[in-house]
Amino acid sequence: MELNNGHSEKTEGEDRLSLLTDDILLSILGRVNISTAARTSVLSTRWKHLPWLLQELTMDVKDFLPALLPNLVEAEPIDSAMALLTKAIRSFLGTHRREATISSLQLKLYLVENYSDVIGSLLSEAIGVGTVKDLDLSILGEKEPENCNDEDMLQQASSVDGFFSAYPGVLHCLTRLSLYNVCFAEWDMNHFLFDCCKQLQYLYLSNCDTGGLTAWKIHAPESNLSVLELDMCFLGKLEVLHLPELKRLRWDGWMCPNAPLSFGVVPSLKELYLLCGATVHFKGFKLSEVLRDTMVQNLTLSFQGEKLWMQPEGKQLCTAFSKLRKLSLHDIFVEFDLLWIIVLLEAAPSLEIFDLEIWEHPCTASTEARGITFGERTNPLWKTSEFTSSEEWLLKEVQITGFSPMDQQMTFIRAVMERASNLQTLILKDYTPCEDCEHIGALPRSERLPAAGVFPKDKEEQDMVVKQLIIEDMASCHVDIIFGI
Repeated sequence: MELNNGHSEKTEGEDRLSLLTDDILLSILGRVNISTAARTSVLSTRWKHLPWLLQELTMDVKDFLPALLPNLVEAEPIDSAMALLTKAIRSFLGTHRREATISSLQLKLYLVENYSDVIGSLLSEAIGVGTVKDLDLSILGEKEPENCNDEDMLQQASSVDGFFSAYPGVLHCLTRLSLYNVCFAEWDMNHFLFDCCKQLQYLYLSNCDTGGLTAWKIHAPESNLSVLELDMCFLGKLEVLHLPELKRLRWDGWMCPNAPLSFGVVPSLKELYLLCGATVHFKGFKLSEVLRDTMVQNLTLSFQGEKLWMQPEGKQLCTAFSKLRKLSLHDIFVEFDLLWIIVLLEAAPSLEIFDLEIWEHPCTASTEARGITFGERTNPLWKTSEFTSSEEWLLKEVQITGFSPMDQQMTFIRAVMERASNLQTLILKDYTPCEDCEHIGALPRSERLPAAGVFPKDKEEQDMVVKQLIIEDMASCHVDIIFGI
């Protein structure tokens, strides 16, 4: 059916919105959830056909759950939500009403047996006749990760395996896949993910493992996977042996006492994000060994307010950092010395952007439980004087979030400004608000910390910081110092 892009005369009782052209109305419908889009079809004959002209669809089972449902999802609301989602899928994918090809379908569902078979059949048929071209599928977990045991995760794996075994046609246009609470101990995940899902480009795994902290080895030279994201996936180790198209890898939370991952053939890898709080049993590892034979350009390391999980190094990092353009160090405990970071900057002369975030959270204060899990926060002791590069830094921009005029921060900033002759911009920002700190009723930093621990709010305080940073032998400094919120 062709779009109505002309301006017809306004009929009696028809609102002004209905006089908009089809492409504008479709743009509006594309911004609301699927249940709202479907309801518009009863507004008037003008709107009746529009939802079935949408070429990009997002169908999320959570849109059909009660608004005030707690995180611990119960079986009855899930069943009701899946019934409504199944009805919506049948309506929107049915060929008798569908008036346009779906170029992109984002689908989030629970694998509830009564509905999985219906949805699997509908998807397979729509893909088979060419109605759906690109599928982004999320198979959600019915329990929060902290409430899952091994049996739950094995059952989820069995359900996922059963679904794709029964409806292999779904894999033909699967480009993005997200799985939750899956244990792959009894399932050949590599065959499924890399041999069967030939179009897969994005993979997200949350609370997934291989059973018993065993290693996950990926050797997939024919895979098109470009993004791999792991969230609280407790593996013995991740060994990426061969993934030629992998561009970005993100791993948030691991339990490995030593190096959590290693790389083989990853010629396209440009972005690496490693986020973890080091537990008492974590021995640390040499970052240079992990990054060996890679050409990472954007590196983010988060320590979540705990001790560093990487061992001190110097010139060993030069090869690994040779192509680095942006380095982000997040969640550095507020009381830590910062001069050790100079070693990283010296090893990355091509670095252009450096991003630092300071960690100061009453919601994770030194409680007994935190101490048992993470141990003592030990100040980084790197010998910065033992490694100094002769190369000129290309560093142009430094951003610090959680800035305060503490000695540690001021000393570090001055050291960077003295060394970075090409530095153009220094952005100093306050902490990002923390809902957990607000929930426990923590006082504002201005009321519980000394002045040196608080972000300078007014111009007088900010001018004082600038004066302290631009010392006498830096009179010719032309760095633009910006105070943000």
